[in-house]
Amino acid sequence: MLPDHTHQIVACCQLNFPSITFDINLTLSSKGTTVIFGRSGCGKTTLLRFLAGLERPPLSRLIFKGTVWQDESRRIFVPLSQRSIGYVFQDPRLFPHLSVRSNLLYGYTRTAPEHRHITPDRVIDLLQLRPYLDRRPTHLSGGEQQRVAIGRALLTTPHLLLMDEPLSSLDLQRKQEVLPFLKRLNRELGIPLIYVTHALEEVLQLADQVVVLKEGTVRANGTVQEVFSELGLRHVLPDQHIGAVLDTQIADHDQEFGLTRLEFSGGRLHIPRLHRPVGDHIRVQLLAKDVSIVTGERPFLTSVLNVLPATVLEIGPIDPDRPFVDIKLDIGAPLLATITRKSLSSLHLQPGNQVYAQIKAVAFSHELNPWPALL
Repeated sequence: MLPDHTHQIVACCQLNFPSITFDINLTLSSKGTTVIFGRSGCGKTTLLRFLAGLERPPLSRLIFKGTVWQDESRRIFVPLSQRSIGYVFQDPRLFPHLSVRSNLLYGYTRTAPEHRHITPDRVIDLLQLRPYLDRRPTHLSGGEQQRVAIGRALLTTPHLLLMDEPLSSLDLQRKQEVLPFLKRLNRELGIPLIYVTHALEEVLQLADQVVVLKEGTVRANGTVQEVFSELGLRHVLPDQHIGAVLDTQIADHDQEFGLTRLEFSGGRLHIPRLHRPVGDHIRVQLLAKDVSIVTGERPFLTSVLNVLPATVLEIGPIDPDRPFVDIKLDIGAPLLATITRKSLSSLHLQPGNQVYAQIKAVAFSHELNPWPALL
């Protein structure tokens, strides 16, 4: 039986460059936000251009929700103009002689009426552009210009929205202006988004699915929780970014001790008081370097506030040239801990052991630069 591709994007291609060979075999979800992540030169933009039909490798196949967009072996190639794709570049590329209103309507008026499913008013309100409609792009900030570029792409009623590092040219304040709108797009419009970045903070805030590229090949692919809890990612991610990601919800606030309690699928965390309402969803990262392991039975005294029962799932690759090793734990959700090889030996850790995970800090990914709350 052939696989069901009606809710997937299947992308396969090979392309040789002087410095690297681009060799991709991917299956992506056609729902939510997929972030293509990796360092400069790893092939992120090449992958996006292939999805858009701007690259046509001789060995390639692309299926979007059951429709073949590209299959060179069968001489099938659907051009960009027929793929119903919205594309947002690093540079907003607005028409400087047109008003914001005219820039927004540029794609809308060129879309057949029967294919228009998103109204200008809805996009204007979603991106909060109404105060700027009569301005020219030169009278907008960088973040405002990028919101107009996103709105123009949305008003073509695309089946797929591609974004190529749309925040890379913005300063921190402008990024903080645009990110909340990006987070609302899929939830409110239901258009799948494929987003390219080399900024981990954007991955943590936006991603449902993550594809990690290195030197033209896929090194990891899965939900953001799966990818960031994988062992053996140190050859791809910087050490300071290794750690599991949890989606949590604010359960309550402890006014007496100035704490907020977060709940997740496996338990709860206490963090310094967040001035956000009960019920808010917060994505956090528990960095492996901030997790230690305790064996034995409770009660034991510790100043660490978050101590959770855990099961050892896997012990990472042991490098004799490196004093540390990563341990994958189960706390109801995957968790990574980095300990010394000497501690591994002293604790006699094996998969299946019941232990406790001490979480010394929590990094908040709702900020562009996640800061650790020490606990």
